[in-house]
Amino acid sequence: MQQPELEQFRGGHVARLAAAADDVGRAHDDVLAAGVGRFGGEHGGRELGDAHPELDRLGDVLRRLAARQIVEGGMYDIEYLYAGPLFIHQLSHIWLDFRGIRDDRNREVGFDYFENSRRATLVHRRYAVENPRGFARYSENGWGITASDGPGPAVRVVDGIRREFHGYLARGAPFGPDDGTISPWAVATSVPFAPEVVCSTLRHALERLARRNKLGRGFDASFNPTFLVPGGDPHGWVSPWKLGLNEGPIILMIENHLSGLMWRLFRRCPHVVTGLRRAGFSGGWLDG
Repeated sequence: MQQPELEQFRGGHVARLAAAADDVGRAHDDVLAAGVGRFGGEHGGRELGDAHPELDRLGDVLRRLAARQIVEGGMYDIEYLYAGPLFIHQLSHIWLDFRGIRDDRNREVGFDYFENSRRATLVHRRYAVENPRGFARYSENGWGITASDGPGPAVRVVDGIRREFHGYLARGAPFGPDDGTISPWAVATSVPFAPEVVCSTLRHALERLARRNKLGRGFDASFNPTFLVPGGDPHGWVSPWKLGLNEGPIILMIENHLSGLMWRLFRRCPHVVTGLRRAGFSGGWLDG
């Protein structure tokens, strides 16, 4: 997928997002990005923490995030700080440029959070290719597991295998939970991390939508080809929702991949710079 194709794809999502403007604001609700900004405020840190204990709790959250377990070897020979759902590896990166900056945990493991998200993206795709649980349509172009709506709650026997399906759930890979539900937006939002695999998947998805005369509708929030609905879509269960919370990150991460716009804007925000430094980050553009 070349730059003109990405620009056209982004433009289509901008148009659809206008109809869901009430939802898109919720894309800001990422604790790390919001927390860094608050740490960097005029009264951030311990001084404000005395008056606002939630900032102390936020500091605990950031420290727990930094202490996430590293998956060493054995998992497709890719080491990374583990979180199952893809959105955890994505949403703070909409606003914050983690390329080349490191906190203590990054320095310990030897790579930054941007590289960590790249590795997580590759693990998710590899998990779909391996498809250890045998779900329908998982492949090199069928992946993207994250918090999403689903076809459940339900229990079915599919091809002789008892399957438990969930409703909304923070799905994850490779350790689950996973019930065969795929979220295309989670793939598109990973484009800055691994464009070499994301763009080929997007092209495949858009070609399929075009063949089914659904190109103008954009991506469904989620779908599950293993869960067939009598009288419904022959390709399996499809979420009825179009969410600004999904569409927004697609647009913004494509823009970051093409121009770095959001990253440039936030690098110029003194509260963000101060907040990152107070959270223990250094190096790269923070030292420039």
